Amino acid sequence: MGRWCGVRRRTGAGGARPPASGRPAGAGAVRPRATAAVRLAAVTVLLATTASLPGGTALAAGAAGAAGAAGAAGAAGAAGAAGGAEGYAFADGAARVEGASDTAGAALLQPGATYRSSLARNDTLYYRLELDADSDTYVSVTAVPGSEGEVTAVDGVRVAVRDADGASCSLGSATFGAAHSPRPVTAWGMREIEPGASRCQDAGTYYVAVERVRPEDSPPDDWDLELTTATEPRPRRAGPTEPPGTWDSASPEPLAGQPERRAGGSGFARATAVGQGVWQSDIRPGQTLYYKVPVDWGRQVYASAELGGSDDASGYTTGALRLGLHNPVRGEVDDAAKGYTGRPAAVGLAALPPVAYPNRYASSRQVGALRFAGDYYLVVHLAAQVADDFGDGPFRLTLRVRLRGTAEAGPGYTGEPRPKGVFELSAADRAAAPENGATRDGDAAMRAVAVGGIGTGSLLLAGLAVWTVTARRRAA
Repeated sequence: MGRWCGVRRRTGAGGARPPASGRPAGAGAVRPRATAAVRLAAVTVLLATTASLPGGTALAAGAAGAAGAAGAAGAAGAAGAAGGAEGYAFADGAARVEGASDTAGAALLQPGATYRSSLARNDTLYYRLELDADSDTYVSVTAVPGSEGEVTAVDGVRVAVRDADGASCSLGSATFGAAHSPRPVTAWGMREIEPGASRCQDAGTYYVAVERVRPEDSPPDDWDLELTTATEPRPRRAGPTEPPGTWDSASPEPLAGQPERRAGGSGFARATAVGQGVWQSDIRPGQTLYYKVPVDWGRQVYASAELGGSDDASGYTTGALRLGLHNPVRGEVDDAAKGYTGRPAAVGLAALPPVAYPNRYASSRQVGALRFAGDYYLVVHLAAQVADDFGDGPFRLTLRVRLRGTAEAGPGYTGEPRPKGVFELSAADRAAAPENGATRDGDAAMRAVAVGGIGTGSLLLAGLAVWTVTARRRAA
C-alpha cells in the first residue's frame, strides 16, 4: 500500500425459604441463608436500576462497593499487580482458537468476535479471514507475557495481514519499551479498500500472521493472546480523501478540580468508563490499568497521568510511568513515558487532531488512527522495576481527561459495523463527555442523573433494611 501500510512500526424473592434437607426452620444455617438471599435480591435490584441510567456504570459500582464488593475489587487489583497473564482480564466468552503453523490449517476469525490463543517463543501463527470487497477490516492482537522473566525494550508482538498470495496488506508491531517491564502489548493490522489501489482489494481469503518481534531475546514461556476483529462498511456518500491540514495543536491547560475515585480496569474488555474529568486510583508496580473514554466525531481528546511521590526519593526507574491511547478497534494512537525518581511525575499525550473519517488518508500514524468515533482507551502502566527502589506501593495515580470541540455527524455507513455500535456513541456516552470544555460537574444532564441515582439508591437501601428485618423475623 502506498500510504501508511505499516500500522505500528516500532518499538480490561418473596418470603422465607422452606427448610432445606428436612431441617427445622430454626436450625442455625437457615437464618443466615435467608438474610443473605434477601440482601442479594435487594443489591441486584439496586445494581440493575442504577446501571440502566446514563452514567449508571459509576453509580452501580458505588452501590456494589456499599454492598461489600470492595473485597472483590481489591482481589482483582492484587491480581492485576502481578503484571502477567493472571493480571489481564480477558473478554468473557472469548472463544479459544489455535493458531496454525501455516496458512493451510489456519482457523477462521469471524468479524466482530473476540478470541483467546497463545504464542510460543519461536512460533509464527496463522489465522484466516474471509472478507468482502466493500469493508475495511481491522485485527488487534494483545500479547500478555508472564510476570516472570526479563523482556527487552525491542521485544513485543508483530501482526501482519496478507492476501491469499502472500502479499502484505499491513504490518504492525508493539514493543515493551525502555522500562523493560512485562505488560500487555497490543498491535493491530488492517485490510483497507482504497480508490486506485491494486493490492488487497478483492473479496476472498486473507491471513493474519502473529509472531514475537525478537524471539531470540524473548522469555521462554508462552504468551496468552487476545484477538479481536472488526469491520467498517463504506460511507453512504463520498467525502474528502485528504486529511485535515491543520488543527488546534496547542495543548490545553491540565483539567483542574477535585479528583474522583475510579479504579481502572484490568483489560480492554473490563475498561472503566470515564468522561471528561479528574480521576484517581491506586496502581502498583507491574500493574496495567484500562479506562475508556467516549470520543465523538469532531472531538479532540487530551489526557495526562500523574504518579504520586514516594517516601524514598533516592532511586530512578527509566520509563516508569507509561500512558497510551488506543482507538475503538484497540489500535494504538499515541503513547508517552516518564522516568520516576520517587518525586511526583507526570506524563501527557501529544495534542492530537479531532476524530474524522478523512484522517485515514494521513501519512502520520497518530492521525491515521483517529479515523472513527467510539470508545477510546487510555492504558496506564507502572513499570515493575519501580518496586526495586520505591517498594511495592500502591502509588497514587491521577488521570486528567479533557475533551474539546463540537460533536459532528459521522460519515453514515452503508451497513452495520461489526461488532455492532463500535463506531458510535450512545446518549449516555455523550452525557459523560460534555462539549466545549464544560466540566462534568457543570453538565445539567449528569447532575440530574446523579440526583436520580442517589434518590433511587436511597430508596432501595431503605427497602433493603426493611426486608432484612422481615427476613430475620421469619427465620426466627
